[in-house]
Amino acid sequence: MVHHSAFVHPTAVLIGDVHIGPNCYVGPNASLRGDFGRIVLLAGANVQDNCVMHGFPQQDTLVEENGHIGHGAVLHSCTVRRDALVGMNAVVMDEAEVGERAMVAACAFVPAGMRVAAQTLVAGVPAKLIRDLRAEEVAWKLTGTETYQNLTQRCLATMREVQPLAQVEANRPTVQAPPVKPLIATKRG
Repeated sequence: MVHHSAFVHPTAVLIGDVHIGPNCYVGPNASLRGDFGRIVLLAGANVQDNCVMHGFPQQDTLVEENGHIGHGAVLHSCTVRRDALVGMNAVVMDEAEVGERAMVAACAFVPAGMRVAAQTLVAGVPAKLIRDLRAEEVAWKLTGTETYQNLTQRCLATMREVQPLAQVEANRPTVQAPPVKPLIATKRG
């Protein structure tokens, strides 16, 4: 089931019992395999390019409202709670839970059964608690998720398959998307 307000890139693969809620974004080459356990994205969640979601039979892999799954991440039979972020190329394993507003750093490995507390940062292999998140970091994450929700709307409104250009058009405009402050800039103030 794909809600009519969600955007699923044409190169993404959805197999089996996959539920994609309102205003969700599923990026290019993502693989959501509900052939064993159910895959669920709740309202406003995004799963970016080259992500893999899969699970064991009879176990859901769930991303709650406004969950943010970075490029190349792998989720397997786990739960990502509301407003949480899983960084690029991170792995979250079986029966692990990423708490509300928590962040899993890029390239981290969250082992099976781990509970990441709400509004904390974990990093490393295996993932370890680094610290509580500051309010400005939570706000930065929410802004990033809103950027993907806006991208969902833009893709639904304008994305069409076309033939590639043989050469660059003169005076070709760039994409006009609102700027997003990088996290490193957020840390600097």
